[in-house]
Amino acid sequence: MHTGFTIVVSPGRSALRRKVARITELLEERFGVPRRTPKSSPLDSLIGSILSQSTNARNRDRAYASLRETFPTWQDVMAARTADIARAIRAGGLANRKSVRIRNILRWVKETFGELSLDALHQFDPDEACDLLCSQEGIGVKTAAVTLLFACGRDVFPVDTHVHRICRRLGVVPPEASAEKTHHLMAPLVPAGKALSLHVNLLRHGRAICAAQRPECCDCNLRRLCAYHRDTRRTARKPAR
Repeated sequence: MHTGFTIVVSPGRSALRRKVARITELLEERFGVPRRTPKSSPLDSLIGSILSQSTNARNRDRAYASLRETFPTWQDVMAARTADIARAIRAGGLANRKSVRIRNILRWVKETFGELSLDALHQFDPDEACDLLCSQEGIGVKTAAVTLLFACGRDVFPVDTHVHRICRRLGVVPPEASAEKTHHLMAPLVPAGKALSLHVNLLRHGRAICAAQRPECCDCNLRRLCAYHRDTRRTARKPAR
């Protein structure tokens, strides 16, 4: 995807592509091949993704359920006062900021597409769809990618906190890479048709094995491919001075 970075796939990338392909296979051996769940509409997914920012899934779901209970239609949300929207989504955190962004995004959707629907995104090239969504405040590349992957069925690889951490630990992106840069660096490395599988299984792996604190390297079937594990063992073997 575009959004500010130009990716040049050099010959040295072929080894990284093979490594990512092997990681994908090993994760599927451990966690299985994820199945697509019934798609929500792109607009529903987008608003849910905005509510998920800087919070956990449980609080996001509470905020989304409260929003839809308070305002049954997106037209109702668009017409509401931001203070009332904020009150409805309080459980998701950052309610004042998110309420303004949600209402502004709904107004933009109506002005751009003539209706409160993002179904037209199904017809867009993924890069163009990502750039269009990211033109709006509050929609970053991760939020756009999640919407395109889960609601539009596109082969787009989102990078969230777990994915970002594990990609750096594995050494498939530089340790200093930001989440957004990781998104762009990973795009040419993910095997075709495997964005959903790799994304979902990295989330599972991050929650079950590769935690931010005290990763369970001894129980990790990726450790032979992992730069973090290699460097940790090397450090442990150094004699004390």
